[in-house]
Amino acid sequence: MYADQETIRRILTATGDTWAVVGLSNNSSRPAYGVARVLQRFGKRIVPVHPKAETVHGEQGYASLAGIPFPVDVVDVFVNSGLAGGVADEAVRAGAKAVWFQLDVIDEDAYDRVRAAGLDMVMDRCPAIEIPQLD
Repeated sequence: MYADQETIRRILTATGDTWAVVGLSNNSSRPAYGVARVLQRFGKRIVPVHPKAETVHGEQGYASLAGIPFPVDVVDVFVNSGLAGGVADEAVRAGAKAVWFQLDVIDEDAYDRVRAAGLDMVMDRCPAIEIPQLD
């Protein structure tokens, strides 16, 4: 229910190519670092969002979604489930088209709020796993 193939495909192929990656820093041992690199290889523009606002993979970072001065299509969330709902709400306010919660990031109430706002959402999946499987 939270990750049907049609929604996954739509987000990865038709929603847009600017992905804000919340939790992305220059720490190469963190999953966000590798996933962002995969997204870039598949033509996505990544936008690091982390309190440190570091430049990662050649892209300028921002301390928050609200601080990004251009539209973002997808918000990819690499924070724990307890914080993820707040990020989802920020994504809606920021005008994103979709929200993607990474593996083990689950907040059913946030899912319901995001969907009620008219955005696509996937939860407990990884785009770096899903995108190579597209036909």
